[in-house]
Amino acid sequence: MKLSKQFPLNALRVFESVARLGSFTRAGDELGMTQTAVSYQIKLLEENIGEPLFLRRPRQIELTEAGEHLAPRVSDAFNILIEAMASMRKATEETLTIHSTATFAQQWLSRYIGSFQLQFPNIAVRLVTSGNIVDFQKEAADVAIRWGRGDWPGLVSHRLMKLDYSPMLSPKLAAEIGGIREPADLLKLFLISAGDSWWAEWFAAAGVKNADLSRYPKSEFGTQILDASIAIAGGGVAMLNPGHFQDDVAAGRLYQPFELTGNDGRDYWLAYPENRRNVPKIRNFRKWLLQKFDVEQDEHVTQKRQGLKPSQ
Repeated sequence: MKLSKQFPLNALRVFESVARLGSFTRAGDELGMTQTAVSYQIKLLEENIGEPLFLRRPRQIELTEAGEHLAPRVSDAFNILIEAMASMRKATEETLTIHSTATFAQQWLSRYIGSFQLQFPNIAVRLVTSGNIVDFQKEAADVAIRWGRGDWPGLVSHRLMKLDYSPMLSPKLAAEIGGIREPADLLKLFLISAGDSWWAEWFAAAGVKNADLSRYPKSEFGTQILDASIAIAGGGVAMLNPGHFQDDVAAGRLYQPFELTGNDGRDYWLAYPENRRNVPKIRNFRKWLLQKFDVEQDEHVTQKRQGLKPSQ
């Protein structure tokens, strides 16, 4: 049922208090209103209904028959609203919504989030992966783990880990060309997501001139997870963060031929709205996460807006 703008909700709230307390004065004290304001709201409600709700007697009031009929129903209605609000607050307090890049979610969070759940069993975790920068004002999110410089306006951000990058490939693929002995040997193979600026930066740092990356397709697969999957399958060389794929290296699925890594200043950050820094579930997650990364809990509050590249 659609409530009319003229529905006297505030007057009903005043009526419930007066009927329960049996006094205009005590109801005013409870609601933070003057006795005159209380009387005015009751008058509005009586005019809306078309019948008096109280008998005004010297130093006391009594409910009329109409008032006796209305009072318990109004009380029940407000109790239902109170219970509904309490239920929603409890659900909100007990569910932590994390927005994360897909790579970080799969390669790190999925491995360690269980220890957070064990430490805080009353907090349910909802994980959302996306390559977009979450808008905390428009989307349901408590915290975000993002790739960038930590300069998001209005957010508190904590650097978690450096996002270094280096070429990685399947050992079998490397063996097919007799091994990778120098950086230029990588150019004998297909470079996955060759349009990524990291390739040009890494080859320049490695001393390879005229790498001619323009001969490769400008395909982009959006996440390091997909690039790594292609590399593991022998489909080429991927530019990856070695820290994310140590298990694959240990299992012989991936191989990092050179220790040289690059870093363009964009790292992984924990971010959340400045005005929510003291919300218990956010405070608990922040403390747990920063301890995992052995990061001191100093805060970087961003003040300016800069262009942001999609998260990795």
